[in-house]
Amino acid sequence: MARRFRVGVQLHPQHTSMERLTGAARRAEELGCDSLWTWDHFYPLYGEPEGPHFEGWITLTAMALATERITVGHLVACNSYRNPDLVADMARTLEHAAGAGRVVLGLGAGWFEKDYDAYGYEFGEAIDRLRDLGRALPRYRERLARLNPGPQGDIPILVGGGGEKVTLKLVARHADAWNAVGVGAEVFAHKNRVLDQHCADVGRDPAAIERTALIGAEHLTEVEAFLDAGAQHLILMLAHPFEDWSGVERLLAAAED
Repeated sequence: MARRFRVGVQLHPQHTSMERLTGAARRAEELGCDSLWTWDHFYPLYGEPEGPHFEGWITLTAMALATERITVGHLVACNSYRNPDLVADMARTLEHAAGAGRVVLGLGAGWFEKDYDAYGYEFGEAIDRLRDLGRALPRYRERLARLNPGPQGDIPILVGGGGEKVTLKLVARHADAWNAVGVGAEVFAHKNRVLDQHCADVGRDPAAIERTALIGAEHLTEVEAFLDAGAQHLILMLAHPFEDWSGVERLLAAAED
């Protein structure tokens, strides 16, 4: 029987070890999760600000190679940190290493100023970062189409964020999937309707865009409301020491109801 929705886990690559991360990746697959994610930052987002932290693309590669079938991606990779053509090549190369159809190219405009300052990127204004993302999104697809060898299967492009005037318009024009981060079901429902309207405005079938939500444990009581609001894929955040899988198991059980 098909699941009512897809279930994913985002593993936070901070205050932990690579052994713990890859072990948690295997656990997610063993439990039957559909997708596995990490983030793309250079410093912890909470807890000790100078604590242990791993880079996103190598972390994702390690998790992909520690597993066999689960889909992997970033929520989300920052467009500002790397050349878009290079990132498309990285995603294609990872897909050849991990297996056909296992990689999602998750992208966002960037927001964590500490990353930018420490690594020498210009932070600028949010609208400038969004414009850069808008210019870059066609380049990812164009490079994927030109690579030799090309991807073995489809590499969907996911765009994360909830900005109603710019980000969701970019999703409507360019993305195969959309991710809303850390919002409740009521806010998700509103932004989902905004995305539908942007799709209508640009002549895009809204059904062509998968609707995903990155949630915390506090949102587990809203699963049915998320589904009613249009969510098709719920992804639970999980932090070191990656020992409490009860929320993931709860999502998996709800998906089978």
